[in-house]
Amino acid sequence: MPVTDVTTDAESLTMTVVADFAAPIERVWSAYADPRQLERFWGPPGWPATFTAFDHTVGGMAQYTMAGPRGERSSGSWEFLEIDEPRGFAVIDRFVDDEGRPLEGFPSLRMTFSFEEAGDGTRMVTTSHFDSIEALEQVVEMGAIEGTRMAMAQLDAVLQDLRAYAQGKGTRVEELDDTHVRITRLVEGPRELVWRAHHDPDLLRQWMLGPDGWEMTECVVALAPGDRHSTSWAPVGETEGEAFGFEGEALLVEAPRRAVTTERMKGTEGPETLNDLNLYEEDGATLITLLIEYPDKGTRDMILATGMADGMEASYARLERDVLVASGR
Repeated sequence: MPVTDVTTDAESLTMTVVADFAAPIERVWSAYADPRQLERFWGPPGWPATFTAFDHTVGGMAQYTMAGPRGERSSGSWEFLEIDEPRGFAVIDRFVDDEGRPLEGFPSLRMTFSFEEAGDGTRMVTTSHFDSIEALEQVVEMGAIEGTRMAMAQLDAVLQDLRAYAQGKGTRVEELDDTHVRITRLVEGPRELVWRAHHDPDLLRQWMLGPDGWEMTECVVALAPGDRHSTSWAPVGETEGEAFGFEGEALLVEAPRRAVTTERMKGTEGPETLNDLNLYEEDGATLITLLIEYPDKGTRDMILATGMADGMEASYARLERDVLVASGR
């Protein structure tokens, strides 16, 4: 985890975040100076940001919106006060509405970002300055500390070349907390085709089969919020096992970038999970990220113990081999 320390100081009315990255200072600077890179980590998992304005000059403004998995929205703006490339910058950070107007009842704060060389990498120190103890406590109560830790944990993937970060590492499972798991897999192919492979029933039947010896017997895809999805599998030939399936509802669909659905096993009342699929392309390769929210730790552990990750790896390998390669990418 890049974040090494988060402290709050009631006397100085500050919150300070210290993070260390295995990348040169110029590379870390560029991640904060480019809105397309910022979007990949400015916001915790499940709340990706979209920057709609970014005037990276003193006196310039940036505006962003973070979208939650159930359609929630939280917007903010930066007013750039100082820019000292590549050593740091300072902004006024505000909570705003969709038109960029400051929200009443929410604090504005001055944030300073400082980058310094630390061995072979870079240390970042971010200090947020508040006008009152009430404003500091309000931001902390809103989950700023844990949200910052989880957001910064995504920066490692941004700072590295995507293939260097994920190629050859298969399906990776990270337990973010008691109820959230992040699953990542790099596949060689453009994002548009990977998206279509997730939403075209004919393509899904070719690869989303888990271990060999299974077939998909039903495939109903949700293409818009409110649509229902339903998939079923059954063993083939001498393969052992019982038929099973999942169903749920699409909550958010932003082709070809993001899709959020609920999911539960057919014939049961639950437990229900929230599945947040994100696709990011770089240089012809696509990083598939699936953030799963479980109702509790027991459900999380029970599902992970089924060997789910192994089945997903078999499916992703089939996606590359039988769908992406066959298409000529």
